[in-house]
Amino acid sequence: MARGPRRSKDAVSAESPPARKATVTWLECARPPRRVPPLPINLHATLLRTRKIPLHFYRYLYWQIGRHWHWVHRLRLSDSELAALVHAPGVEIRVLSLDGAPVGLFELNRDDPATTNLVYFGLMQEARGLGLGKWFLGQAMMTAWNEPIERMTVSTNTLDHPAALGLYQKLGFTPTGQSEAMILPLSDAELLAAIKAGDAGAEPPPSKNA
Repeated sequence: MARGPRRSKDAVSAESPPARKATVTWLECARPPRRVPPLPINLHATLLRTRKIPLHFYRYLYWQIGRHWHWVHRLRLSDSELAALVHAPGVEIRVLSLDGAPVGLFELNRDDPATTNLVYFGLMQEARGLGLGKWFLGQAMMTAWNEPIERMTVSTNTLDHPAALGLYQKLGFTPTGQSEAMILPLSDAELLAAIKAGDAGAEPPPSKNA
């Protein structure tokens, strides 16, 4: 196979790839699930609430879970910007582990006393295909409904996992509307900065795309 000119390791593009169009579907449910899906057998799972989650750990989870689905927004935030979101009083984050290793998270926002929004929900690649999705979403929903709320909301888009929309609907969410969005993927330079920030706890540099 012919090869083109070799690219220098230092020649990392600062330009972002072309923006990608996505259709966003907004959903809500007005009652907790009638039946919470069981945890698949032979899986040793723990689900723990994190208080003041370390930012480098959050970035690591965010990247590992969302890298295939274009989760990019929070990787562009400074430490102070990210902390203002994930350490806010109305935010609850729970981390899922299998055999002691983190493999997923869900994040709830309770800024509106009547409504809890499922901001982020996902599993790392090694935890997919194990039948965890229904159980994990059921846990997120029951956590939300532990408070006296009137509704729970979530959104997904066409760049997300292809099974996401169907999973939400199976557990009782109903679409309420759609909108169009443009997602700007990370440039090579932003990606390297995000990986370093997640690995070493360093703050990513300011981004013109933030």
